[in-house]
Amino acid sequence: MQREANERHPAHRANGAGIDGIPARERVGEPGGPQPRGATRREFLILGSKMFVMTSVAAAAFEHVLAGVPEAASTYNIVDHWWAMLIDIEKCIGSGHCVRACKLENNVVDEPFYFRTWVERYHVDPLDMDHPTVDSPNGGIDGFPESYPDGTTTGKTFFVPKMCNHCADSPCTQVCPVGATFRTNDGVVLIDKEYCLGCRYCVQACPYGCRYIDPRTKTADKCTLCYHRLTKGLQPACCETCPTGARQIADLRNPDDPVHAFLRSHQIQVLKPQMATGAKVYYSGLDGSVR
Repeated sequence: MQREANERHPAHRANGAGIDGIPARERVGEPGGPQPRGATRREFLILGSKMFVMTSVAAAAFEHVLAGVPEAASTYNIVDHWWAMLIDIEKCIGSGHCVRACKLENNVVDEPFYFRTWVERYHVDPLDMDHPTVDSPNGGIDGFPESYPDGTTTGKTFFVPKMCNHCADSPCTQVCPVGATFRTNDGVVLIDKEYCLGCRYCVQACPYGCRYIDPRTKTADKCTLCYHRLTKGLQPACCETCPTGARQIADLRNPDDPVHAFLRSHQIQVLKPQMATGAKVYYSGLDGSVR
């Protein structure tokens, strides 16, 4: 295990360092390093017995240390959470902060058409409410112009942020031939890039158009709810940077989460409810013309 960890993390081998990052000459008991003083066989056995009765949390942390990634150790209990996203349409101003933050936080390809989240602007003409005008210049990353190119001034205009819906019954996980797309026990749909074949089955199966193939890795990519931040007690980048609080991460298994009161007191919709995917991105104030 130690050899494999060192191969994955060559920086730990610099200057003769082991998986703990400490040079051999400075580690107690290593050749060339300080030797233990007064340590008897009995004391050594007592210390060893203490290590065997570590708590499960400490044992899990120790596994991360052995793997050469101690920063990954956490007390996060996956079964205590069930993540969702709440988006308040009336608060969204189309600033593009969320799109920019997402690209920077998750190293998304800095080119058009590659987004983990994006913002669409809808314009609904009162004379033709079934056919709204929708635009999203470069995913809304730089905001939106104040007026439409055709000079339209009447009707209703609003913004709709979109992303992976982290469905409870996600079509993408059902069609993946190798199980690279999966749902975690806390309700987040993720992609294992080491298993992904880049076959595009999931891209075609997603009814929300939220997946794409990363041209750098030739694998599928999408929103992860900034899972690396959630497990550390942090908010997703898009929620943290939203200037109006239009996006809110929600833990549905936490009875003290304010989202429960909001869900009870507001009319909530999901995109394409007829698909019966169990979408967990909930919209407040979503217009019926949104598709």
